[in-house]
Amino acid sequence: MLERLIQLEKNIAQLEAMKLEHSKTEFSASTQSQWALRYGLIESIQIVIDTACAICNKNNLGTPKNYADCLRLLSEFRYVDEKLSKTLIKIVGLRNLLIHEYTTIDNKRLYDFLSELDVFRDYARSVSRYL
Repeated sequence: MLERLIQLEKNIAQLEAMKLEHSKTEFSASTQSQWALRYGLIESIQIVIDTACAICNKNNLGTPKNYADCLRLLSEFRYVDEKLSKTLIKIVGLRNLLIHEYTTIDNKRLYDFLSELDVFRDYARSVSRYL
């Protein structure tokens, strides 16, 4: 699992570089950049999901019904704080939109998410001590 958190850090660095390299206007004009951002976010969110569910399983925290439940259990058992858990649950919803409703994604709003990448770092910091 530690390898996944290392990959998450690499993803964050790549996503931050994307924001430095492209203005919102340039990003909106580049299909390749939009695809790269979508993939980077999908993979990063999936790492959160995979590690959260693995921690629940490894530590017998309960039987989650879905990905959001894994994050709720981490909060309930104080692996992450409640505010972070709620934010991550919303981000799991973003993953679902990126995968299933990709034609309705507002790329400008997606670009704005590049300013909120600390949520991934906060998660990694919170759970790394349990791996």
